[in-house]
Amino acid sequence: MEWSEVVDNPMLANLPFKIELNRFGKLLMSPVSNEHGRVQMRLGTRLAQKNSGEVISECSIQTSRGVKVADVAWLSDSFVAQYGFTTPYPKAPELCVEIVSPSNSMEEMREKIQLYLEAGAVEVWIVKGLDSVQIFNVAGEVEQSQYFSV
Repeated sequence: MEWSEVVDNPMLANLPFKIELNRFGKLLMSPVSNEHGRVQMRLGTRLAQKNSGEVISECSIQTSRGVKVADVAWLSDSFVAQYGFTTPYPKAPELCVEIVSPSNSMEEMREKIQLYLEAGAVEVWIVKGLDSVQIFNVAGEVEQSQYFSV
């Protein structure tokens, strides 16, 4: 299955969970809690207030293992000028954020960090609640974001 088929399928619209594709084109579905949505909105709002560029929730990104969907992403003005709002993005935006849910394993989070960085992200944030953020770049975990104060 291709991502465009997922997006265009009316039966898959407005589902109460997040959909991604694995590298074989099979659907992966994860339930999302109201707390997850609250953290996602608050973080997106904070990012939008602090810098130029665009903030997107549920940002679809083509990776080497299928389409992954970052909970929140920040796109620079130059990224938007180059890619617009293509679905999915063929390259990861500069900042990709994953909000950890109870159903997420650390192995899954490590894989997403690697996939987003390989796809071109400059930073990947792993967020647990509103007060715990781990920041990663190609060198590994870092203390400070180059884009935002956390």
